[in-house]
Amino acid sequence: MRIAVQGCCHGELDAIYEEIARQDEQDGKKTELLIICGDFEAIRNRGDLEAMAVPDKYKHMQTFWKYYCGERVAPVLTIFIGGNHEASNYLWELYHGGWAAPNIFYLGHAGCVRVNGLRIAGASGIFKGYNFRTGHHEHPPYDSNTMRSCYHIREFNTRRLSLLSSPEIFLSHDWPQGIEQYGDVDRLLRKKPFWKEEVRNGTLGSPPLTSLLHTLTPGYWFAAHMHAAFRATVHHGPAPTPAPEELKNPDEITIDDDEFDDPAPAPEPTAAPAPTSSSEAAASAPAPAHPETRFLALDKCLPKRKFLEILDISAPEESIPDQQPSFTFDAEWLAITRAFAPYFSTAKHQRAFPLEAPIREVIAREMEWVKTNLGTATSAEPSTQLDSTASSSNSPEYVKLKPISSILQFAVTAPVHVPGEEKGPKPPQPGLFPNPQTRAFCAMLQIQDRINPS
Repeated sequence: MRIAVQGCCHGELDAIYEEIARQDEQDGKKTELLIICGDFEAIRNRGDLEAMAVPDKYKHMQTFWKYYCGERVAPVLTIFIGGNHEASNYLWELYHGGWAAPNIFYLGHAGCVRVNGLRIAGASGIFKGYNFRTGHHEHPPYDSNTMRSCYHIREFNTRRLSLLSSPEIFLSHDWPQGIEQYGDVDRLLRKKPFWKEEVRNGTLGSPPLTSLLHTLTPGYWFAAHMHAAFRATVHHGPAPTPAPEELKNPDEITIDDDEFDDPAPAPEPTAAPAPTSSSEAAASAPAPAHPETRFLALDKCLPKRKFLEILDISAPEESIPDQQPSFTFDAEWLAITRAFAPYFSTAKHQRAFPLEAPIREVIAREMEWVKTNLGTATSAEPSTQLDSTASSSNSPEYVKLKPISSILQFAVTAPVHVPGEEKGPKPPQPGLFPNPQTRAFCAMLQIQDRINPS
């Protein structure tokens, strides 16, 4: 399956789609999926700009509003996660995921879907230790504090994701903490010398993502945020050994220093670090689903930047020429969502989470509910491994679900930008626009809708 991976978007959809078309014409192939790793900027109108935590000089309408209102249609199925430069009010309205525009799907604050059977999971936002263990207490319109805390990743979501079986692809905005040690860190620091202190202290990146990396062992991990192109290979098992010489990309474009904003501050190391390995632990632990994870971070969309890369990744289902790939929710993720629904907090206080063994029993029961109520077929998990062999303990039962488009239908819920309005006075920040897709998702799973007002 031909997949395009994009770093930070910053509203440059037209330029990204043009680059994909250029590479498709050059290669004589058709890209079937675009993945965008955050800072998407789904700006529908000028009011949404006021819910984005960036300086005023960076608040531009860009062109997403044209895709939102249907003036333009995304030429390829597009999946994105959120970063720290977002219209957070809109992404909150689609907390569980949904169509942000026709053919453009937001994965949610956390989520897992299947494209041609390929499992793609991801987490939106960035890590800040002081908000990690709180609930989602922020609601639009935001003040200067909640406008930022609303995109800080929560323990609620990392716990849910940690209970997934290994996906083929994982998406994050942040980098996992310490990932630079598995690639050519010297070359990285020549381009980004102001990261030397964080690298020396081991505080560059997100601690919870590192834990997820070693727990989930995905085949691929794609990220953005740092505005640097970087690749690494993480070997799962005892004593992983970085191999910088094998990881260098001879086609990598020289990366300039970032001019959009200051580099991301080092996160507070309050979350659990990656598990340490020992010969005894390695002998008793089950084999990872993927012996290695290929990490790829990309830059933002600017000339002479390495912002997009196209990969061929094996998928369980064959593509049908001139048709969209199949696109469904992941059954295991739906079971986890049902199991964790009682723990979803929209207040600052987060209810204590259950221990792993009891919640896994709940998830197993919820998986039976998903199969009975939502499944169309059940079979052994199709192999999605690339140069590796999956462990049966990490392969979930494959429950085929209906296409997402038959469950969630895009709807325009907020006023659409009118060209020329930008010359008028600054509008107020909008409140919440209830989204029927969130209602439909919650109704499908028979869980309480905590996003839309009663």
